[in-house]
Amino acid sequence: MTRIALIAISCALLCTACTNDKPTGKPSALDSKIEKLKILPGFTVKHLYSPSAKGQGSWVAMTFDSKGRLITSDQYGALYRLQVSPDVDSVLSVEKLVIGKIDPSLPDSIKSRVQMGFSQGLLYAFNSLYVMVNNRESDDFERPSGLYRLQDTDGDDQFDKITLLKQLEGYGEHGPHSVVLSPDKKSIYVIAGNHTNVPPMDAYRLPKVWQEDNMFPLIKDPRGHANDRLAPGGWIAHIDSLGKNWELVSAGYRNAFDVAFNEDGEMFAYDSDMEWDFGMPWYRPTRICHATSGSEFGWRTGNSKWSPAFPDNLPPVINIGQGSPTNLIHGMNAKFPGKYKSALFASDWSFGIIYAIHLKPNGSSYTAEPEEFLSGAPLPLTDGIIGPDGALYFLTGGRRLESDLYRVTYTGTDDGSQQAASPDQEAANARDTRKKLEAFHGAPNKEAVEFAWPYLKHKDRFIRYAARVAVEHQPVSQWEGRALKEKDPETAIEAMIALAHHGKPAARTAMLKLLTSIPFESLSEERQIDVMRALEITILRMGMPEPATKNLVITYLDKQFPAKANNLNRNLSKLLAYLEAPSAVSKTMALIENAKDDPSEKTASQSSDLILRNPQYGMDIAGMLSRIPPAQQTYYAVVLMNTKTGWTPELRDKYFTWFKNAFGYKGGNSYVGFINKARLAALANVPASDSTKYKEASGEALLSKSGNDLIQGPQPEGPGKRWTVDEAFASVDGHLSGRNFEKGKMMFAAGRCASCHAIRGEGGAIGPDLTQLGTRFSPKDMLESIIEPNKTVSDQYAATVFTMKDGSSILGRLINENDKSYSISQNPFAPDALREIAKADVASTKYSYISVMYPGLINNMNEDEVRDLVAFLMSGGDEKNEAFKK
Repeated sequence: MTRIALIAISCALLCTACTNDKPTGKPSALDSKIEKLKILPGFTVKHLYSPSAKGQGSWVAMTFDSKGRLITSDQYGALYRLQVSPDVDSVLSVEKLVIGKIDPSLPDSIKSRVQMGFSQGLLYAFNSLYVMVNNRESDDFERPSGLYRLQDTDGDDQFDKITLLKQLEGYGEHGPHSVVLSPDKKSIYVIAGNHTNVPPMDAYRLPKVWQEDNMFPLIKDPRGHANDRLAPGGWIAHIDSLGKNWELVSAGYRNAFDVAFNEDGEMFAYDSDMEWDFGMPWYRPTRICHATSGSEFGWRTGNSKWSPAFPDNLPPVINIGQGSPTNLIHGMNAKFPGKYKSALFASDWSFGIIYAIHLKPNGSSYTAEPEEFLSGAPLPLTDGIIGPDGALYFLTGGRRLESDLYRVTYTGTDDGSQQAASPDQEAANARDTRKKLEAFHGAPNKEAVEFAWPYLKHKDRFIRYAARVAVEHQPVSQWEGRALKEKDPETAIEAMIALAHHGKPAARTAMLKLLTSIPFESLSEERQIDVMRALEITILRMGMPEPATKNLVITYLDKQFPAKANNLNRNLSKLLAYLEAPSAVSKTMALIENAKDDPSEKTASQSSDLILRNPQYGMDIAGMLSRIPPAQQTYYAVVLMNTKTGWTPELRDKYFTWFKNAFGYKGGNSYVGFINKARLAALANVPASDSTKYKEASGEALLSKSGNDLIQGPQPEGPGKRWTVDEAFASVDGHLSGRNFEKGKMMFAAGRCASCHAIRGEGGAIGPDLTQLGTRFSPKDMLESIIEPNKTVSDQYAATVFTMKDGSSILGRLINENDKSYSISQNPFAPDALREIAKADVASTKYSYISVMYPGLINNMNEDEVRDLVAFLMSGGDEKNEAFKK
């Protein structure tokens, strides 16, 4: 039976690795949990257990105890303990842990409550189980978010003592997360997302002076996400085994779930992106960060995220791309070949990929090369750990999704001769220098300033950063005078950033004069950004300077604007607009007209390769890639939104016309709302007599009432429901006469059927023409194909998984091929944009029998709307069909 495909957004298309050269048949249900996976040659993956199939929830955290047993947690339920064996490809036993003593006289409703669980982080250490509870108190589980310690005090192999080490304010997917043992196994690190308040700490390696620090006009997320969350965002803390002493180590993350240490004892975190920001100049992809002492990574609410180029935060080791990071572990304890024993393994929940991140020393930090280690669809990865047997164990689940436990072992022929790279002594020396500076991150030390000061101009950015933080931990009275007299330009820049953080407004004029005395043209581009950042922080924290000094700063910057580099122009336009420089509007508008974006930064996964792996996020990516917004122009437009002076009628005409054109591009869910908020702010500055003119010119008629979306076509009235085939057929059967043709046609559009399919010549051409559908299929066949699109997939419309010789995979519909290459279509919103793949680079191909149709397309429709849609489809779009006669 030919499958009805209604929309060109996939439900997830990764399939198994294979050895054949041509596509083969669909895997059996029995093998589907393994067959859907792709893993590097030499590694074997086994499916061990399905907790969701046993009514044990969806597991998101795990740890091994001292007896080699696996302890896991349901995201919204209890803890479980599993007996596993490296010689058995299944779990030997599973027990639900009963925590504490339960009074048998209590009512069953109380005894049945979860005593401990709801955890997103578990660690067995110090003869205890540490549980990071992530929970909003309820009748099901009364314990609040926080770090708990569980102990067995009576030797019966059950945890009877529960100690709350610290309650935390925050819960949900941006709440408190992982608990990790330190490299020396003497202490613990914990990590929390940006919806978790930083609790009072006993010590702060990151000085407690954080602010928003951005002159870029603030636009909070138009859909409300994280609008009440301010600096410092997500954070990492270091604690002792008793949870008595808490020290803030690093912050400025959006929502990093996990940290891991490499063989050098260096800590890394895998931070998340904000997918609603796709297409905006402030979008930051998911990334691996080297979480050094006192580090800041610049997350701020809305559009105020810091550029990685700002000197007061640190850059990532590698940008991964779009996704939802969960687990991060290091392979040093794995029984893997040397290359992988030195790798980080980073798990992405959204797109079902475990990346092997191969670190390479670079000064006192690292660069990295990514490799797709394992992938599958759907494969919502939640946690992973290297077991006592040297195997990699990982979980899938979360958000009450189907949950599974897997094990990865190495079964290849590598005899160990492929070892990790030999130690880089120069890099080790650089790390040693950085750590000596980090020793001053904490209590004041009279030797700190003298030791750290020379390193403020070091060529290594991480060393410069560590030196400045060391200075900032010392009383400002010890170094303010030295900072204001500094003659070396590069040292002066870092010293002024430190003084902006800790000094008083009385120093403002002297600081600005010192910074504007630095020969701008003699600096590298990196240091030009640094001096502008120092000026920005000084003015933001100490106030607008008096006119003479303000004009000094304007003159210093204006002669550099415009520059040749986009990043320089972003900073120059922002500063000059904030300072109300006379030329700010005219010069920035000249750039808007011709600004071109820099080439896309390299990420571990190309965006186009992710479209067909996940419908929720793939839809945004596909839309953006079909009509990519001009990020550099958008930045300039936002810079000018609050500028009141310097406008001419001609400039205003061009500016507001730009907004109307911007609504023609496609970004993430918040793209339209961000553009509209900038537009509204700009409209507030036009003369009242011109308000109507510029509202019209800027595209107001294109917007929905909320201003967060463009006016859409017809939408279902609902209320909808999660339709099953049986429910939908029962609703339709016997009710396909006297239907409403116009409403059926509207539902064909509302369900996005017309995006891919044509009826009577109207609609898309990605899927089959549906005009003759009713002559071949029954209403139940039709509903089954809509509601369960994966049940039967025609080869004609299936996507293909291309397993590449480098271990990566590429997904797309095979459109054409010749002797040398395949031509594939990856973007449903731009089906004619073809990608060429050289056959010489392809190891194997296989059909993906996961439908390219997104399920649930009728879930917003009520009974009558579903009936009208089915009648329209069965009639082949014929208004004169018997179904529409009254």
